[in-house]
Amino acid sequence: MKKISIDPITRLEGHGKIDIFLNDQGDVANAYLQVPELRGFEKFCEGRPAEELPRIVPRICGVCPVSHHLASTKAVDGVWQVEPTPTAKKLRELMLSAHIVHSHTAHFYALAAPDFVVGPDAKPEERNILGVVAKVGLEAGKEVIKNRGYAQSIQAILGGKATHQVNGLPGGVSKGLTEEERKEIEEKAISIVEFAKFSLKLFEDIVLKNKAYVDLILGDVYKINTYFMGMVDEQNRATFYDGKVRVVDPEGKEYAKFAPADYLDYVAEQVEPWTYLKFPYLKKMGWSGMKEGVGGGIYRVGPLARLNVSDGMATPLAQEAYEKFFATLGGKPVQATLAYHWARLIELIYNAERLLELARDEEITGPDIRRIPDKTPSEGVGIVEAPRGTLIHHYRTDEQGLVQKVNLIVSTGHNNSAMNMSVKRAAQGLIKKGKVNQGLLNMVEMAFRAYDPCLACATHSLPGQMPLEIRIFDEEGQLCHSLRQ
Repeated sequence: MKKISIDPITRLEGHGKIDIFLNDQGDVANAYLQVPELRGFEKFCEGRPAEELPRIVPRICGVCPVSHHLASTKAVDGVWQVEPTPTAKKLRELMLSAHIVHSHTAHFYALAAPDFVVGPDAKPEERNILGVVAKVGLEAGKEVIKNRGYAQSIQAILGGKATHQVNGLPGGVSKGLTEEERKEIEEKAISIVEFAKFSLKLFEDIVLKNKAYVDLILGDVYKINTYFMGMVDEQNRATFYDGKVRVVDPEGKEYAKFAPADYLDYVAEQVEPWTYLKFPYLKKMGWSGMKEGVGGGIYRVGPLARLNVSDGMATPLAQEAYEKFFATLGGKPVQATLAYHWARLIELIYNAERLLELARDEEITGPDIRRIPDKTPSEGVGIVEAPRGTLIHHYRTDEQGLVQKVNLIVSTGHNNSAMNMSVKRAAQGLIKKGKVNQGLLNMVEMAFRAYDPCLACATHSLPGQMPLEIRIFDEEGQLCHSLRQ
């Protein structure tokens, strides 16, 4: 049995590799996405004062610190059983919307667009952000940099720093918004809305008007059949800061809808010895491996999932794009993995519009930004929709507020099974009779890249011993010896 390794995989946050195993005919027998890095945030947060965690956990990642900061802040709200003020909630959501704009812009233009704008089989030295700028023009490139910078500066105004924010407190935030700051955010939000419209138009012109790309999106090579999970508001519209978590089955029917505090009734995690990344699944179905379809228990999160679980978007431009998305791709749910990219741009529009709405909200500069906790600390769960999907922070403390246990289930972890399944499906569809070239291997990478994985976030904990395993195969590919630590 021949093995092909893509090590390291490219254009993602963190480190990983893909191992592809070919049978004697040169066809793909199996493929794995392996994560060889480990970070220990769940363990070294133990013993810390809980109110410090919103300043510690953003260090999990430099790409999505706002998501961790806000999920953590909501969790410590729960630990002290305190409800933030309306103004505090809006300030938090304002920062989250800016964060999603900044993250989605970075992923689309720097990580995803080279495959579509430049081409999946273009030369590696051309398949990058500079190649994208060469295709779309220097002025468009300047707009990308400018508007991503605007979103980053809004995060700095609200969070104290552009990266690794510090403003979240149990019951609210540490800093309000002045009228001068509000006007600055409003001006930048107006520009970001226009930039989001431009980005969606770019995708429509380059991808949707190209039959080969549309066939690639809708074809079987990049399609798996799963459940979906995401947060919705009371009208089942997509939301990012607050709401209930909804799950739909592979046919689009509602499977579950639950409050954040009840997540353990619905989600469990499987540990496998060959990767540091755990495998969440729908708890009531049990773990039956990476199995597609109804009853399989495998679900996806992130932009495609959020559109599939929702009944619409809460802003006009995003709603229009949402309707076109499903009309073009054949109705709900869309199972095409590459459709994540289009969904991500629809979310870019939504968060740009929401940014402008909140900047114009009369309460956003209100002085009432915190309720002081007065309860004995105990346990809390905080969930937000991070750019890559549903993010869960769960803390348990003693009566002094010192952390006893931390559980983090991050977006990339939720998608672990789906990413492995997608990589295998793509490899099997693209590699035939042992014929492999760099372009085909990049197209295999496109299967995981659609999820925008952040492996630094996902490899946060390790239960028990180091899962080191050595497996020895004979010449026929049969396992003949295994050593484990």
